[in-house]
Amino acid sequence: MKLGYNTNGLQNHRLEDALRLLADHGYEAVALTLDVVHLDPFHASAAEVASVARLLDALGLEVVIETGARFLLDPRQKHEPTLMTRGAEAVAKRLGFLDRAAAVGADLGASVVSFWAGVDRDPGDDSWQRAVDGVGAAAATIRSRGLVAALEPEPGMAVGSMAEFDRVCADLGVDAPALALDVGHLYVTESEPVPGLCRRYAARCAQVHLEDMRRGVHDHLPPGEGDVDFAGVLAGLAAGGYRGPVCFELSRSSHAAPDLVEKCRNVFRSSVV
Repeated sequence: MKLGYNTNGLQNHRLEDALRLLADHGYEAVALTLDVVHLDPFHASAAEVASVARLLDALGLEVVIETGARFLLDPRQKHEPTLMTRGAEAVAKRLGFLDRAAAVGADLGASVVSFWAGVDRDPGDDSWQRAVDGVGAAAATIRSRGLVAALEPEPGMAVGSMAEFDRVCADLGVDAPALALDVGHLYVTESEPVPGLCRRYAARCAQVHLEDMRRGVHDHLPPGEGDVDFAGVLAGLAAGGYRGPVCFELSRSSHAAPDLVEKCRNVFRSSVV
């Protein structure tokens, strides 16, 4: 497995400085959240993307693309519009963003784009079908750019648990996405022992997010502040055959990034058997 870090926890750093910080601490991967502060996908030039691609290569950092920017599409509503927002125009806006993210990812040398379904703010009898249709369209959009589409179950969203992930994949069949597994989320939505779940789902993972989290509370925490069994989780992933990036996601901790980059590295190294 490759130690990584999500740039949504490095938002007080220029992207180039953030990437060098990770490399200096021995990181091998970066989860790049395309956002207004880091390679804005709607404004970054081809030259800027190429420059970042060269830097990633020089630093030896594998890159995966994250699409969880909070206010990139709507400056007033967090994460909106999503695949669950009613109206064809709204969904098309989200799909257009995913298409652009995948295009930027391809230019950077990424192989994976993660995405989520979104919150169903106007539920009805068609809610689940809208989720299936939206996830299917998103996966197809990302694949059309030659990248792997990885769906992240997110607590509170239309696809929020592992059971819902399994259900949407069953409904989509051969068109189902891979899994972007956020380990902390399992402590919120699942009752089974998390290391065992990690082992069971490892083969379906295209990328993994890691952080500490208290049981039942969706709040991304630095290591040592929650209930996550880091050694057990990493052992479960390894036993299940996962060999890709494991990226710490501390999206509310940019103010302490240098200290946390070092702390997460140490936790990862001490937890890997």
